[in-house]
Amino acid sequence: MLDAITGFYRFTDIWFEWCQSLPNPNDVGPLKALIGWDSIVHPDHPLHKEGVDGIELFLGTFPNGEMRLLFSSKQVEYLRYWLHAMKLTESLIPIPSSEYLLQAKDLINYSPAVYKDVPSLKKAVKSIDKNNKRLKNAPSLLTTLRNTFEKIRLFWDAKVGTWMSIDIESWDRDHTMLTEFGWSLVRWDGDSSARNEITEDGHLIVKEYRNYRNTYVADNRGNFSFGESEVIDKKAFRQRVRDMIATHRASGPLFLVFHDYKQDIKYLREQLQALSDFDSLLPDQVPSEGVYVIDTSDMFAALEGESGGNKRSLERACRLLQIPVDYLHNAGNDAHFTMLAMRSMASGDPVDVQREKRWPNRTTSLNPKVHFKTWEEDSDMSDMEGIMSADAHAHDEEDPS
Repeated sequence: MLDAITGFYRFTDIWFEWCQSLPNPNDVGPLKALIGWDSIVHPDHPLHKEGVDGIELFLGTFPNGEMRLLFSSKQVEYLRYWLHAMKLTESLIPIPSSEYLLQAKDLINYSPAVYKDVPSLKKAVKSIDKNNKRLKNAPSLLTTLRNTFEKIRLFWDAKVGTWMSIDIESWDRDHTMLTEFGWSLVRWDGDSSARNEITEDGHLIVKEYRNYRNTYVADNRGNFSFGESEVIDKKAFRQRVRDMIATHRASGPLFLVFHDYKQDIKYLREQLQALSDFDSLLPDQVPSEGVYVIDTSDMFAALEGESGGNKRSLERACRLLQIPVDYLHNAGNDAHFTMLAMRSMASGDPVDVQREKRWPNRTTSLNPKVHFKTWEEDSDMSDMEGIMSADAHAHDEEDPS
């Protein structure tokens, strides 16, 4: 369990410093064999966990944004005891020097990372080193976004609390008139050994405003795709939202998920008076209570390496994440697609590994931002991807804009 970890050692320190510091030269060979590339990913390795395909190490993030591949101190302890129990060393080999021990408080966050074979492990080591060099001069905003991204991965993996995506729609000619509320939630029942995932989607329409149609924004309030819409009066609408927030925050940590949260938070706090307090900064470790804001526009910015504060629309972020969307600007649908986007990123690999898997070779040694093709950015061209000529794609590859 993550909460049982007291410290870490860098992967490279175990490989080089620990092996070289052993007082008995006869112990070096067995240790090197045990942590060798082929050995460590093997299903019979002593660190192999049941149900995990490969070796589970940890990816830690330092305050400056630098990331490192880590062994936990618990894993290192087990390795030395296992070597002695198997009579491969005459006595317990000493643990690595305390100067190489990293405590949890030295890191912004840490999360499990699984590597199932030698190529993926070697690629991770190389990729982490490359990204650390590239991020040395990266703006502080990107470092903050990347750190938050990794915290969200850690919290989601812990399967605690309630994660509720919310979207609120208002009449586009008078934003004090709230017309819709949509939600999509995930929570877990059961103890830590058997978590049962429970999902729910819903859509409320305000009765008094149902005939107020949008002029400048698509009006899809009648096209909820994930259940039946419920039409209720203003008073009941406000109370339902208040009760929903209160109920879920009372049962543990509540993670409110938005795509660009500022306007929706304003609606919740001022017009609905459903939210009096929340934290937009996530704690370092998995919380047991409180209300926290997750913003998928910030998550996507971290993933694509956007450091200038530009935010993708929900539609564009979903398209680039390969999530099909339809009937946006329906509060229930927007909440559902926001949850899908959050889940897709939070359940994926660490940010750099995930980015490379999604969009291989789209960054440079000097620029961490993904270069997307024109046909990926444009919805009309994306629809024509299958019929575009090879020459058109080749021309696009050469276009640096």
